[in-house]
Amino acid sequence: MIRIGLTGGIAAGKSTVAARMREDGVLHVDYDAIAHAITARGGAALAPIAREFGDAAIAADGSLNRAWMAEHVFGRDAEPGARERLDAIEHPLIYAEARRREHDAVAAVRNAACGPGEHGIVVVHDVPLLAEVIGDIPFRFDHIVTVEAPAPTRIARMAATRGMTREQAEARIRCQSTRGQREAIADVIIDATQPLERMFEQVDRLVAEWKEQ
Repeated sequence: MIRIGLTGGIAAGKSTVAARMREDGVLHVDYDAIAHAITARGGAALAPIAREFGDAAIAADGSLNRAWMAEHVFGRDAEPGARERLDAIEHPLIYAEARRREHDAVAAVRNAACGPGEHGIVVVHDVPLLAEVIGDIPFRFDHIVTVEAPAPTRIARMAATRGMTREQAEARIRCQSTRGQREAIADVIIDATQPLERMFEQVDRLVAEWKEQ
């Protein structure tokens, strides 16, 4: 089995790359999906978040009040250390669930195989904040890929697809690692401003190489 770390700046195009990897037969562990699961109604992170940040952090439907949390963690008036307090709650839960999902996905592939496979199993851990947690995440990656696009492009995408104001989009970018920090941990850089067909060709080549390894 080969384990790949996939990261990139917010709204750079990482989800598009991840979708193509899935089409190419890669097993995908989606950390955003895990984060949403543990903060959905009944999720494991809700009670400790409420204790740490107060009842206002929980929406009327019993899930995380994402707008409130975004303002209090990423906004200009966020308290110092707010993001670190949230990460301390969420990250151990996310890592444990990621390990479980990887184990189950790999086991399902191996159990379905009638004999030795022609190619190895490739598992991609899709981690938006990988550069920030690379020293703490309890996984070793054989390769790390970052998907990049210029900040103005990403801001425009966040406004168009997520309804963010320019100030909100810029705040999210400020709270993430820089492009230089992401590229420093990566051995593969995907330019998401290139034509889609060319980007998909690059992804297909990478997956084929990983399977051969």
